[in-house]
Amino acid sequence: MLQTIRERAQGWIAWAIVILISVPFALWGIQSYLGVGSEPVVANVNGVEITQRELDRRYQDLRLRLREQLGAAYRPELFEDKKMRTQVLDSMIRDTLLQQVAYELGLRASDQELRGAILGNPAFQRDGRFDNAAYERTLELQGMSPPQYEEGLRQRIVGSQLERALMASELATDAELAQAVRLQSQQRNVSYVQLPKSGFVTEDPIPDEDIRAFYDANPARFETPERVKIQYLVLDASELGSTDAPSEDELRALYESEIERFSEPERRRVRHILITVSADADDAAQEAAKSRLDEIRTRIEGGEDFAAIAKELSEDPGSAGQGGDLGSIEAGIMDPAFDQAAFALEKDVLSQPVRTQFGYHLIQVTEIEGGGVKPLAAVLEQLVAEMTKRGSEGQFFDMAERLANLAYESPDSLAPAAEELGLELQTSDWVGRAGGEGILSNRKVIAAAFSDEVLRQGLNSDLIEPELNALQAVVLRVMEHEEASAKPLDEVRDEIVAVLRDQRAAEAALSAAQSMVQQLESGAALADAAGGHEVSEAGLIGRDAPDIPPAVADLTFSMARPAADVASYGSTSLANGDAVVVVVSNVVDGSSEGIGDAELARQRAGFKRTIAATYYDDLLADLQTRAKIERKPLDDESTE
Repeated sequence: MLQTIRERAQGWIAWAIVILISVPFALWGIQSYLGVGSEPVVANVNGVEITQRELDRRYQDLRLRLREQLGAAYRPELFEDKKMRTQVLDSMIRDTLLQQVAYELGLRASDQELRGAILGNPAFQRDGRFDNAAYERTLELQGMSPPQYEEGLRQRIVGSQLERALMASELATDAELAQAVRLQSQQRNVSYVQLPKSGFVTEDPIPDEDIRAFYDANPARFETPERVKIQYLVLDASELGSTDAPSEDELRALYESEIERFSEPERRRVRHILITVSADADDAAQEAAKSRLDEIRTRIEGGEDFAAIAKELSEDPGSAGQGGDLGSIEAGIMDPAFDQAAFALEKDVLSQPVRTQFGYHLIQVTEIEGGGVKPLAAVLEQLVAEMTKRGSEGQFFDMAERLANLAYESPDSLAPAAEELGLELQTSDWVGRAGGEGILSNRKVIAAAFSDEVLRQGLNSDLIEPELNALQAVVLRVMEHEEASAKPLDEVRDEIVAVLRDQRAAEAALSAAQSMVQQLESGAALADAAGGHEVSEAGLIGRDAPDIPPAVADLTFSMARPAADVASYGSTSLANGDAVVVVVSNVVDGSSEGIGDAELARQRAGFKRTIAATYYDDLLADLQTRAKIERKPLDDESTE
């Protein structure tokens, strides 16, 4: 058959077919080379393109951070996908503009800055020190390579340099600071009346249409939470079978390779008698001091007590009172001449006079401890435990790698991995985003269970390490999934009625407070307008007054400054629904007089940061106004 095709594939017809086939391939190759149509672009900032892939990656990073920060409270349905994508794109456009300006100004991130930022990141550390394995593993979980991460980090460092430069260059004049202190430290004389909403609750019937409207307007409030049943495997180093006991040769090799660990420094308890003489003393003075010490040595050898003589004659104020005792010392601590003599003496033997920079010493060693190397037999149990632990850790990491590979190779089942590794295949009861018990309470495990790949695509999860420093790993898959569903209206009717009555009581209380303000503005006395409600006299308060409701403080400092002999009035609602009427009768401005230099410097620094932040926002707005920015409409499609 092939021979027939070969014989007939001759002449101009065959060549025409070849040319027709070649043209699209050639054009495809040119298009690939030129990059035409290679990646969709969502924005162009002064000629710099932001691709759909970059936006997707940044968006996924944001969602991962939200999952980490919110934990069980994370509910993807509460976040509007398109709105979040738009916000992420806005952020990317701002970052691109800042990087362009930073590069134009000659700002760069050095390798040393980059290295410092990586080494100082707690996510890449184990036991407080940078760990390269943790670094690579963390990036792998984020779907990034080290070069990708480092390039993005370098860009963020450059972008932050401009912000820091702007912050550092801002000035705050004395007049500006005085004005800021005047307002920030201002105090206001306040009285207020609280109207509890409980006094406005009625038993009036709530119309059905109001109940239905509230139910329709708050679907998330009346939902049965989303939940899943999870099948999972847990690999725990503490539950692995014991490894083979290390051989005697292995133990000896480890002992010899780390013998310094088992060396004990020699320690000697030493006492001395010092006759002081300066380092530049003449020969006569030195000879006199030495002669005195020789006499003392003769007395001790004749049977007199060393400690008693030291207390009487030693000129070392630190040890004389203790009979010359210096305690236990190690080699290298004392003066070299003293040190050499002390570690050359036999126990209880008196030295000859020893010259140091302080004078002449008579030295005696009373105890000798340590020294030498612990024998293998003394540390055998320790070495066996260490080698066994190393073997268990090696076994764990080997099995963890195999578990990850097996879960990936059979993405629709965990049974092959369980069978090959001898792990128990476990299945949970229903679990919501708040988590369950045991390993299912871990936020990383729950985040994986509700991830796109596991929940929507039905795949096995990647290998999960619940705790960074624990030798434990988990893979899971979702067996059953129930979407969040709305409770029937009849089931939540009483709850809605209670809420609506509560809301209407709060509205009635606020309306009564507003009427009270009108009476006060018409000249009524506060006690009369308050009726039976208590008047609270707060007196002079600052902006952060701790003893009054925050809403009262906020309203107090947003109200107009009272005129002479005429108070200012206002009303608002508290967080619990109660209403309040606020009366401001006097204002006392703050002053920098009496403020210490340190506190004034702190306030100046805070004021500078506030001004710089405002200018920074203005800079961003100006950059965006003058930049050539082209945006493509975003798809409404959600990736959740």
